Amino acid sequence: MRDQKQPMGFNTWNTFGTDIDEKTVRELACALADKGLAKAGYTYLCLDDGWSEKQRDPQTGRLLPDRDKFPSGMKALVDYVHGKGLKFGIYSCAGALTCQTLPGSFDQEFLDARTFAEWGCDYLKYDYCYRPAVDSKILYRRMGMALRATGKEILYSICTGGCEHPERWARSAGGDLFRTTADIEDNYESFKQIAESQLHNLCCSAPGGYNDLDMLTVGMHGKGNVGAGGCTDREYKTEFVLWCLYGAPLMLGCDIRILEGELLELVKNKNLIALCRDPECRPAFEVSAHPWIAGRKVYMRFLSDGSYAVAFFNFSETAGNIPFYLFNAGLTSSSGYGMILENMLTGERSEIQTSVFEVDLKPHDCAIFRARLVKI
Repeated sequence: MRDQKQPMGFNTWNTFGTDIDEKTVRELACALADKGLAKAGYTYLCLDDGWSEKQRDPQTGRLLPDRDKFPSGMKALVDYVHGKGLKFGIYSCAGALTCQTLPGSFDQEFLDARTFAEWGCDYLKYDYCYRPAVDSKILYRRMGMALRATGKEILYSICTGGCEHPERWARSAGGDLFRTTADIEDNYESFKQIAESQLHNLCCSAPGGYNDLDMLTVGMHGKGNVGAGGCTDREYKTEFVLWCLYGAPLMLGCDIRILEGELLELVKNKNLIALCRDPECRPAFEVSAHPWIAGRKVYMRFLSDGSYAVAFFNFSETAGNIPFYLFNAGLTSSSGYGMILENMLTGERSEIQTSVFEVDLKPHDCAIFRARLVKI
């Protein structure tokens, strides 16, 4: 039975781009294990574009790892990662070339899938550059079938960069997760735009097939391959809460070797990870907005244990109050019920609320609660 939960782990692209080698990958594996990230659920270590030679093996036609970057070969590296209790992810492309003009998998899908399986890979990110004039659904279906033909369980990450509406067809092509957005950058406006644009798509996620909002930038601070100004720690908190509220795959993109302090504890937060991976995978929705100040919003999500996630976001540029009117959530004054809200980050609990619950937030900040009904 395939794992039905949202995948969690680390992808090399955001920080390293194509500047990646086996020494760095081994260090990243150690960081996942030693910093408690693997224990928290971050078990996939995924190589992105840039790992292969510029040409296939002239005798076998197989993809080859770059000999300078990976002198020990890919099988030895995969074994090392597995030895740390982790799973290994690799990258290819549905076109004849990858996005970095290395050999892609078009018309070699079954050979490449067999190669990845023989190396022991557990995850494939499959990109969409240099694609031929073939229907995208057919291209991705080919690799989906090829992966299954190996007999090895390999998680299939479909990455069209949001093109072709993969949320409508990717699961039928065998996809376990599918990018519904353009590439993220390490700045507030980038993750905010992604989150706001994807709220209406959340109903397309279901156990075993998830909307992918791209790798997280939490902790990058403007450094690395997609560093574009960076964010404050408050903004990174908002990014992570949004990804968890939306039930998105959680792929870290910062240099986890130097991730420390509050941000490390944030991404390991048990309450937020449990929210993200709630078994029913019901979509979040906007329940109310501030009546006269744009950008102050309350989102809600029904959870499998009968509770509710209630999240407050101040996307505006000024500090202030955000009200949550229980009536808008469906709780009428005649219901005979109130609501207790427990902060998922601090553990603080409210008194019984029967009408309105208010939160004061700084610009670009958030607060998230687990709410439960109580009879009054």
